[in-house]
Amino acid sequence: MASYLQVENISKSYGDRTLFENISFNINEGDKIALVAPNGTGKSSLLKILAGVEHSDRGGEVKFMKDIRVAFLDQTSNFNPKNTVFEEVYRQMGILSPALIEYELALTSSDSNRLERAIAAMDAADGWSVEQNIKQTLSSLKIERLDQPMGELSGGEAKRVALACMMLQNAEFLILDEPTNHLDIEIIEYLENFLQRSRCTLLMVTHDRYFLDRVCNTIMEIDRGKLYTYRGNYTEYLEKREERYENMQAEIDKSRNLLRRELEWIRSTPCAR
Repeated sequence: MASYLQVENISKSYGDRTLFENISFNINEGDKIALVAPNGTGKSSLLKILAGVEHSDRGGEVKFMKDIRVAFLDQTSNFNPKNTVFEEVYRQMGILSPALIEYELALTSSDSNRLERAIAAMDAADGWSVEQNIKQTLSSLKIERLDQPMGELSGGEAKRVALACMMLQNAEFLILDEPTNHLDIEIIEYLENFLQRSRCTLLMVTHDRYFLDRVCNTIMEIDRGKLYTYRGNYTEYLEKREERYENMQAEIDKSRNLLRRELEWIRSTPCAR
């Protein structure tokens, strides 16, 4: 599999607190990875560094494969509350077409001549397939009113619009921070099916262990500032982490026993008296 992302020696601190230091890892095409760690240990910061929203302390390198598209779903979405759902989706997607905007506005007007001109512009710009795809995706996420201002949406509705923006980018690499927050079971199942079917590469943070158990094939864990990688789903990760803890404890016990024997030997020699 091709390497989609290479990360070398990235670090993040806040004040005197180090979240992680000089961590490196590689993500290959097709990996579906969940990033796990206790709250406040740097999961969201790591995702934001990869997405280019924040920067690593003391250098480091984040390198995606050339020409792959990367979509980032932040835990909190920054919408313009005055924009309609329609306007915000196109803004987030970066394909704000004048023809599409004018067509949607003409639909709500009573000016038949304006609508006729807007339809002609849509024909010329081949905007129908894009518009249909957007409306179908929003409808699948139970968003029907494209003319509703973003500021009037509930937290769950706003999250669904953010998900639509992410899905519509058709990105090869998805970075998702708590994608299931504020979603009901039906939409979580829809998202789960989308990610299972998709050929995308995924790095995700979520507290929904059942969701990540069904979606992810690799777990990355931040523990005491270091990164550990486990192949398998969340259930397998719990077993392998327990093995790692047991091995660590065995090494600690071994070191203590060696130290104790050395001290006993020192005390027993004549020069120690």
